Amino acid sequence: MFDIQNYTSFIAAILVFQLIPGPGALAILHATARNGIGAGLGAVMGTLLGDFVYMAGATLGLAAVMHAHPFAFEALQWFGSAYLCWLGIQMLRSPVSVDASVPERKKSGRLYFRQAFMVSLTNPKVILFFMAFFPLFLHSDASSVTLGVLMAHVTIISFLYQAGLVFIGNALARKLSSLPSARKAATRLAGTALIGFGVKLAVNNP
Repeated sequence: MFDIQNYTSFIAAILVFQLIPGPGALAILHATARNGIGAGLGAVMGTLLGDFVYMAGATLGLAAVMHAHPFAFEALQWFGSAYLCWLGIQMLRSPVSVDASVPERKKSGRLYFRQAFMVSLTNPKVILFFMAFFPLFLHSDASSVTLGVLMAHVTIISFLYQAGLVFIGNALARKLSSLPSARKAATRLAGTALIGFGVKLAVNNP
């Protein structure tokens, strides 16, 4: 279908890829918990844009260029690790009211868009995933149109899944808001997890 080889497996692989928790999903849930659906959807768009940049780079052969210049790839890895740790530290240090009657200070969805975009963009291993992923479902004579269709499928399915995370996360956040320390614990947990992702990226950096 759509000139995609093993179409059913392709869809299933995208779904599995989305179900694997990562910094992007964490950024989306954090934005939603702190400032609601608008902030969460802003983070979704930032994550999707970051993934789109890497998909486009993969189809244009950016991974081959980075392989020829490994220093650039390693530098991007170190930058990504540092940024995730920095973002996690900011979450740990940010004041969070434990009084459920005190609302969170509203922040623009654009702020969460930028944060999620940077979280997605500072994970350079995503481009290697797409470089290995796309060829599995392409014929040797596939056209650029087919590549575009592949990218559209990933983007649409990712949006539907991540938007679902926003609405589910918002519902859970509303329920947990009645617990005195729920918002603080969730923020501290998110910050610790981001630092963990950053450290893991640094450790795996050759």
